[in-house]
Amino acid sequence: MSLEPETAWTPLRRPDMAARVARDIPEGWYVNLGIGIPTLVANHLPSGREIIFHSENGILGMGPEPAPGRTDPWLINAGKQHVTLQPGGSYFHHADSFAMIRGGHIDLCVLGAFQVAENGDIANWATSDAESAPAVGGAMDLCAGARNLWVVMEHTTRAGESKLVRRCTYPLTALGCVTRIYTNLAVIEVTADGFLVSEMVPGLTFEELQAKTDAPLRRPD
Repeated sequence: MSLEPETAWTPLRRPDMAARVARDIPEGWYVNLGIGIPTLVANHLPSGREIIFHSENGILGMGPEPAPGRTDPWLINAGKQHVTLQPGGSYFHHADSFAMIRGGHIDLCVLGAFQVAENGDIANWATSDAESAPAVGGAMDLCAGARNLWVVMEHTTRAGESKLVRRCTYPLTALGCVTRIYTNLAVIEVTADGFLVSEMVPGLTFEELQAKTDAPLRRPD
């Protein structure tokens, strides 16, 4: 028997969140996918679309996860997950991959996050000083070098705490770089005036969404 209260709305599942992100990526963009939910985006690209996925470990033209029995053990993404290579795709040195990032050649990076602040700050690598992750890693370069940065994440933690906050309390990855957020409840733009809600799951009210969000939300004019 479920102890969860009944609602008139249903949160998106992770594959649905990834598919929602995939629909919005403009044709022809070069896109880096971070670890976690972002890696699922390549699996949900609408048919007929040409988006070139980049992985910082040295792949351009990365495809979706392989079909059962078709895995190439040498072909992995930055999260050590097996992937495929699209026709025309290529491999290259790790340093060349970061030259693409730092040179501003990546149109979009999609990352997961622990917190995003209303001014676009992102915290996505540690939740305390005692975290096992040794350093912020390539996410710092991606936040600084990508032309656009979108975050896809659950709206709240398992404990129900908001991940959309006034100011990040976790160690920062980068400052003022997030432009859009996709959660299991809404699509939210990061503007000079804070969080602007552009879409919500069917049945969810603005008041319900605000109650689950630490930072103030705005509706479109």
